[in-house]
Amino acid sequence: MKRILEPELMIDEHQVRAYAQADFEIPHQDFIHRLSAWVNEPQFSGTALDLGCGPGDISYRFAKAFPLSKLHAVDGSEPMLNIAQAALSSNLAPRLRFILGLLPDVILPQSGYEIIFSNSLLHHLPDPQILWQTVKNYAKPGTRIIIMDLLRPENLALAQNMVQDYTANEPKILQRDFYHSLLAAFSLEEISTQLAQADLQLQLEQISDRHVFITGVIR
Repeated sequence: MKRILEPELMIDEHQVRAYAQADFEIPHQDFIHRLSAWVNEPQFSGTALDLGCGPGDISYRFAKAFPLSKLHAVDGSEPMLNIAQAALSSNLAPRLRFILGLLPDVILPQSGYEIIFSNSLLHHLPDPQILWQTVKNYAKPGTRIIIMDLLRPENLALAQNMVQDYTANEPKILQRDFYHSLLAAFSLEEISTQLAQADLQLQLEQISDRHVFITGVIR
């Protein structure tokens, strides 16, 4: 099945609100658990970069999991960041900064980060090299990379089954968005080709019927 693009940004207020209110407890906490296990440094005190942070749920989870860290979280959707910013508590504000900007043109406060991570951004991008080149631009020797994203099903019937299996209790708008995201996702083979083109030595692991987990250290 060929990839079918979806809009790069979520900017419709109803869509953004539905996404922000959805129950992502299991996949988001699983991402943080996997990231934490791979980084294996509970006292990490450097600065991390979250690419495509959306309404900030994973950003907050990262900041709490690594209480000595700082985090710059980027997204191109102003409505998404408005939700993220509204939830920013005074105790996290000194360590967590939300930044509005489009990749790869966003100008970040630092030229390099110790950790760069992203969840569910890759499938939104019309050109996947936008993500991989941004990673290269803001990485330095020793930077740890952690990316999780959807994998495209082999056919429409499988995509429809996944919608029923995983979002049956969610609002129709989220079911629609999940279906479109599955169709816009990449295959393992495509991601492997992307990484080779970007000259990034990262490891791919399929961790569910619909998710890929990508890790590595920049040398």
